[in-house]
Amino acid sequence: MTNSAGAVHDGLVLRLSFPASGDIFLVGPEMAVKLAEQLGLDAAQAERTGQVVTELTRQVDPSGASDVAFEFHKTGAELKIQARQGTQTSEARVSLGA
Repeated sequence: MTNSAGAVHDGLVLRLSFPASGDIFLVGPEMAVKLAEQLGLDAAQAERTGQVVTELTRQVDPSGASDVAFEFHKTGAELKIQARQGTQTSEARVSLGA
C-alpha cells in the first residue's frame, strides 16, 4: 500500500486474519477504515467499510470462536471485501466512486 490516497491499482490490496471476537477483533475493522481512507473515501464512507468488515465477520463466524481471513481487492471503482472461515465465505463491495 502506498501513502498516496487513491494510488493503489486494481488487484489485491490487503490480506489479513484476525479473531472473530475479543479485543484483537477490533484491529480488523480499524484496518478496513484506514484502507478505505487510503483509497480515497471520506471519513463517513471509510467508517461504513469498517462496519462491513464487522458484518462479514458475524456472517462467517457467528460464534466468534475462530479467526477470520479477509482479502481486500480493488476492482475498478469498488473495494471487494471477502471473508473466509473454514468452509464459510461471504463477500461485500464498497463503492470507491464519488
